[in-house]
Amino acid sequence: MKLAVVGHVEWVEFVRVDHVPEAGEIVSALETWEEAAGGGAVAAVQLANLHGSALLFTSLGADEHGQRAREQLTAHGVTVHAGAASEPQRRAFTYVDGDGERTITVLGRKLVPSGHDGALPWEELARCDAAFFVSGDIAALRAARRARVLVATARELATLRRAGVEVDVLVGSGGDASERFDLGTLEPPPGAVVTTAGPLGGWVRPGGPFRAAPPPGPVEDAYGCGDCFAAGLTYALADGRSMEEALALAARCGAAVLTGRGAYAGQLTAASV
Repeated sequence: MKLAVVGHVEWVEFVRVDHVPEAGEIVSALETWEEAAGGGAVAAVQLANLHGSALLFTSLGADEHGQRAREQLTAHGVTVHAGAASEPQRRAFTYVDGDGERTITVLGRKLVPSGHDGALPWEELARCDAAFFVSGDIAALRAARRARVLVATARELATLRRAGVEVDVLVGSGGDASERFDLGTLEPPPGAVVTTAGPLGGWVRPGGPFRAAPPPGPVEDAYGCGDCFAAGLTYALADGRSMEEALALAARCGAAVLTGRGAYAGQLTAASV
């Protein structure tokens, strides 16, 4: 198979604390680390961990963080096709509290890939078995549609509405206000809609409810659960599995990443599938 992600990257500084500070409060960090993450990066590495390789169409900043992001993602088995932004790499600051919940502050404009960027090999998407659209402009979304299967996040509803392309599966979180939508506002409508609900599982239309998977160990860090879920779903559909089977694998991917520090340590791998 050939798998791709179209989306953004952030350079993320993680800080583990007992609790997120309230206004005026000072808390001490128990642990800190930093790595390339963000929706596009997390999904691409999850696909690479499941399949052995993945393509990422993105945009990276013209600074040290952008270069380090490229190096880290390449080391994870991702082939990075990145447009060169004329501004610094977008960064993020993420608290991870004692329950493993993450609280994120982003710094800077989201750097998204443009389908009009002739320096990127957009024609590769036509040879992909599946693509996951995380972010990008209308031209990038239309290029992603050339893949045999297109999965997209509900975070980018405005782009989906303007592009007017048919998405095979639209994935969103029922607990995130930015990912809720009226199905009638998308034309053409997606082939299927998956709404996640954390430990409660979720709902697929058409279909019905599906169960969450139990974490395979103690919960460490909730960062990246949704993106790993969507990547697992994308992989399974590209592999020709039924929606029921795809949701089961997606749920396992979302649960597994809970057990590792940061975006990648707990990700499900091919050896575990």
